[in-house]
Amino acid sequence: MSRSARVVAQAKINLLLHVLARETSGYHAIETVFLRLDLGDEVTVRIAPGRTLDCRGPVMPAGGLGPAEKNLAYRAATAYADATGWPSGFAIEIEKRIPVGGGLGGGSADAGAVLRALDALSPNPLGLRLAELATPLGADVPFMTIESPMALAWGRGERLLPLRALDARPVLLLVPPFSVATPDAYRWLSSDRGDYVPSAAVLAPESLATWEAIAGIAANDFETVVRARHPMITELVSGLDAADATIAMMSGSGSAVFGVFASRSDVPALRPGPGVLTIETRTSERVVRVEME
Repeated sequence: MSRSARVVAQAKINLLLHVLARETSGYHAIETVFLRLDLGDEVTVRIAPGRTLDCRGPVMPAGGLGPAEKNLAYRAATAYADATGWPSGFAIEIEKRIPVGGGLGGGSADAGAVLRALDALSPNPLGLRLAELATPLGADVPFMTIESPMALAWGRGERLLPLRALDARPVLLLVPPFSVATPDAYRWLSSDRGDYVPSAAVLAPESLATWEAIAGIAANDFETVVRARHPMITELVSGLDAADATIAMMSGSGSAVFGVFASRSDVPALRPGPGVLTIETRTSERVVRVEME
């Protein structure tokens, strides 16, 4: 039996993100369209004595990522072990390339990658049940466990409808020198709109079938409230709009913004200001498979 597995934990963007009613548990229901990017963290999972996590890489924060026990990748491995009784020990190594705290799903991608890697190594894999195991870890994590590069999601992200991937297009990511904590974004949204909660849109399949159709419905409920607290978001989105991006908006709860362009030659050479990280990548037409070692 293989004792280790490696996989690229792909980042995501949200082409649509509506925040709906808050449940009695305190969680908000969402409606979103996830799309994976080629940009990703390198995740290796080994079956080993003890339980360890080692994170490094070019986008690691100066202060690190905090205690291992609070890291989503570590929690995912622990959840898998608790649910299945296997493995008794693991060693996780992550090469971070997805900016932390930018709304690009880096932590969730790592968690999903760990679950997929463990399932590939397991003598009794869970298969489609991985998404159920992922749900308590966060709204993005179930998507990160499925073999579809694009999906429509509802509820807490656990209700997923895989979609046919759009043709791959260049993406320019602009990541400000600050992050936005997701709980803060939810709090700002609740404060600004009071008791008003929009209804979930009824999305026709054709509205998600082409880039042009999606451009007509692309929206992020968090963007207005985050812009109000961080004016740089407005400047970055406006710069991408001025460069004729097909879609220009904030991903997740921020702080990263992205522009989707029709071709590589259309991607502008922006100089967005001090401290802003620029990353050029592409939307993905596939989910990178787990490699056994």
